[in-house]
Amino acid sequence: MTDLAKPDSSDLSELLQAVQARTPARIFTGRAGPAYRTATQLALRQDHAAAFDAVQAELDLLRDFGQPFVERWGVFEVTTCAGSKAEYLLRPDLGRRLSDASRTELPRRCPTGIDLQIVIGDGLSVAAVITQVPLLMEALQHGAQERGWRFGQPFVIRYCRVGILNDLGELLNPAVVVLLIGERPGLATAESLSAYMAYRPRAGHTDAERNLISNIHARGVTPAAAAVRIVRLAERLMRSQMSGVAVKEEVIGGEESPELPPADSQQ
Repeated sequence: MTDLAKPDSSDLSELLQAVQARTPARIFTGRAGPAYRTATQLALRQDHAAAFDAVQAELDLLRDFGQPFVERWGVFEVTTCAGSKAEYLLRPDLGRRLSDASRTELPRRCPTGIDLQIVIGDGLSVAAVITQVPLLMEALQHGAQERGWRFGQPFVIRYCRVGILNDLGELLNPAVVVLLIGERPGLATAESLSAYMAYRPRAGHTDAERNLISNIHARGVTPAAAAVRIVRLAERLMRSQMSGVAVKEEVIGGEESPELPPADSQQ
């Protein structure tokens, strides 16, 4: 290679910075002997601690969402059969079934047979739920109102796994259930949310009967874009009268659905 073909150090530095800016992955970090540099090692430990905290944290409605959010949506809390966070992590099966008290509470406080039921599950990242859910709720309700759907009473499920959708379908019989649940955190972000969706879920249904929009966070699918996709996919599930692998999310204009306008312009 001639000298003319070699990039100078400033060009190479700008190229590496541009590549690093495109991904949260740890690339071109450099090294100090066989180890990471100090700054990289500290950032890695910080991200690991954030992921650990996201899994271990307990959700508190008033502390984490605030009084205005709780009053605006009338959210309340029910639980699964898991009695503690430790039991929830060790026994995933318990997080897929509502407690007996919750089975009594939900039909009393929620209308049955509605069109779109939003449910908030802590899952494996409380940080994701706290950060993303408040950004989604207004847009989801607006999308439902535009289509003339009956919008269910939102509520929170503590120690929640995705399989809880089956119990919700049996108890409340909504057309579509949307479970907003914290994803298992990685070292790129601890604030990633998933939206699991099912059409009239029933006992015995598996992930094959569910649809998913994942990676809802600032550097992934933004909450505004996710809200549009959730509502449009719910509409598709209702038309098809089924959910799961047989129903694909519609792509519009060669790209995913565009973002909704900000909530304050939707009134």
